[in-house]
Amino acid sequence: MATFISRLSRLGGFRNSVISSGLTGLKTSGTLSTPCRNAVSSASGAILPKPPKTSFGLIRFIIVVVPFLYVGTLISKNFAALLEEHDIFVPEDDDDDD
Repeated sequence: MATFISRLSRLGGFRNSVISSGLTGLKTSGTLSTPCRNAVSSASGAILPKPPKTSFGLIRFIIVVVPFLYVGTLISKNFAALLEEHDIFVPEDDDDDD
């Protein structure tokens, strides 16, 4: 499933990119266009430097982890209530006051 999604995303990126002459192309999305680098070496064979990386560390963590933790707790709470309602898994109250 993950390989299918990665292949699909690569196809979408390849289909939307416009290859122009030179080292950079334009990746178009509707009316917005962002620069995209299609080459890793120059015409003389020299390897180009790495492009700048934008890291979203903590923001990405909050956007991904917090909602899924919340949804997971809601699902587990509702499923535990369902199991208790149907007496499928109910902890027994042991009164061992002997």
